[in-house]
Amino acid sequence: MAREVYLVPVETQVASLKKKTAVTTSWISIDAKGQGVILDVDKYAVMRRVQIHARDLRILDPMLSYPSTILGREKVIVLNLEHIKAIITAEEVLLRDPFDDNVIPIVAELKRRLPQDNLTCQGQGEEEEHLGLRNDMDIGEENEFPFEFRALEVALEAICSFLDARTRELETDTYPALDELTSKISSRNLDRVRKLKSAMTRLTNRVQKVRDELEQLLDDDDDMADLYLSRKLAGASSPVSGSGAPNWYLASPTIGSKISRTSRASAVTVQEDNDVEELEMLLEAYFMQIESTLNKLTTLREYIDDTEDYINIQLDNHRNQLIQLELLLSSGTVCLSIYSLVAAIFGMNIPYTWKEGHGYMFKWVVMFAGILCASTFTSIISYARHKGLVGAA
Repeated sequence: MAREVYLVPVETQVASLKKKTAVTTSWISIDAKGQGVILDVDKYAVMRRVQIHARDLRILDPMLSYPSTILGREKVIVLNLEHIKAIITAEEVLLRDPFDDNVIPIVAELKRRLPQDNLTCQGQGEEEEHLGLRNDMDIGEENEFPFEFRALEVALEAICSFLDARTRELETDTYPALDELTSKISSRNLDRVRKLKSAMTRLTNRVQKVRDELEQLLDDDDDMADLYLSRKLAGASSPVSGSGAPNWYLASPTIGSKISRTSRASAVTVQEDNDVEELEMLLEAYFMQIESTLNKLTTLREYIDDTEDYINIQLDNHRNQLIQLELLLSSGTVCLSIYSLVAAIFGMNIPYTWKEGHGYMFKWVVMFAGILCASTFTSIISYARHKGLVGAA
């Protein structure tokens, strides 16, 4: 028995954005007019609504860890970009967890940008297909895209802006921490930089996944062609004649340049030739933006590596200073040992003939021992300087 679906207007829910027990199964449906409806349904109802397989819907499950993915299916686009988990059709957008703090701005942006008010009227006669009609199309062709492309653009712009904002926040925290670490090496500063480096590594992986997904789409024209839902829908409804083609066929800058001056049916023929230039330009724009974010993280990583190298050099310098101090202490110990040897010899109770009447011998022994200690210490210092263990004065 099918589960009942309750439709609740968004306006009645915006006032209270508290998370409820059903938030994990909450969706918001936004149509081409920008109207939103909250759907508290299970996954089976969603599968029946958009005709999607369970394996594709599983990608949007927040309990499962799936990488960033953009999948083109027969009638839908499955979008999993960080917190943006959406299903895009040719007529509506289903967005998961609409009450999430990161998703609320995306819902507002979709409602603002999905309506397309400057569509060309469908009921124009054949005589309007000449110069006057083409001039009107040239005026608004830059802003007219199929519904699924407008929804995809909002999602890509939101995720690129979100990741770029996280990168700027990380830069704001990391650069001062690194400067403080270079000025004073302490356990507190080292632990702080360690945490920031771990956060940077996680953020880099997230940005890299989004970049790889866009790059994979750009490298495969067939995958990009699968994202043209309106084209496939129009081809299924009217495969021969051009009467069922949507207005954006004629308004697209890529498509409009290929339309024949004598027949509208040739426009559909052009569309069936896997022309993906329009989508390619859209994806390339956000690919460059996500690439710029990744370059910022790469620069930050290089700065951290340079700081680590500088700290290692400082630690090596401190170790050399400790070696120098140890060498000096060892040299002093050797000199004191010579004096101790002299004192031990003179302190023994052994009768010597040179002790009687030869008091001047004590002075000579002490002077000879001092010269020997000084020469020994000088030789050690010269050897250490030759080996580079002690810097020149």
